[in-house]
Amino acid sequence: MSAQSTHDGVSADTQRQQAELSVLAIVPAYNESGTIEEVVSETRAYVDKVVVIDDASTDDTAEKAREVADGVVSLPKNMGVGGAVHTGYLVGTRERFDVVVQIDGDGQHDPADIPRLLAKIADEDADMVIGSRFLNDSYKEYSVVRRAGIRFFTWEVNALSDLDITDVTSGFRAYTTELLADLSRPENSHWALEQTLEASRKGYKIVEISTPMPPETDGSQFDLGTFLKYPPRMIKTTLKVLLFR
Repeated sequence: MSAQSTHDGVSADTQRQQAELSVLAIVPAYNESGTIEEVVSETRAYVDKVVVIDDASTDDTAEKAREVADGVVSLPKNMGVGGAVHTGYLVGTRERFDVVVQIDGDGQHDPADIPRLLAKIADEDADMVIGSRFLNDSYKEYSVVRRAGIRFFTWEVNALSDLDITDVTSGFRAYTTELLADLSRPENSHWALEQTLEASRKGYKIVEISTPMPPETDGSQFDLGTFLKYPPRMIKTTLKVLLFR
């Protein structure tokens, strides 16, 4: 295969660079028994190891995950997304992987896009890569309130940093473990905003790729009532980063 050949939109040279990286995929999951097996099985084709972080599910998510994943961490109580992903980051740093890929267990994210996340780290020395639904038309399928919320949170992060990103709430990400080891434990409810803002303020390189995310599989219950509760929580989260990190 020549250096100009591509697979999944990634050049052969980039594929060779990616092959030199050890990659762990973490899958935070809460009551995802209907999708977890397929997500893990498809993800394994692109990484070295897949670990599911079961956030105290009340269904058989953990049991089904154990049938296909390389490892399952079952949290003793529901920690929320922030606690679940932080647990996964600890696995990645303690086991000395080069990169951690984070992908939802509900099937919203396409594992076939993982090589393009990794390409940004291999080719552009990115420290964090975010999959954005706003770089394609899939965001148009979301409710007006949901879109407004995402745009607001993204605007806040951009305004408080030197970033120019489009989808700060996306949970489809790749990180170097060097970055993860330098980040604080995030809030459960606003982990994405807090994490991204802290990483930017510490000088890490953050980039995006286009990744369609159909709302049919989006488990987020984001309505007007939820949106109105966010401002005071956002102020707390933002001040914590600005004052103490």
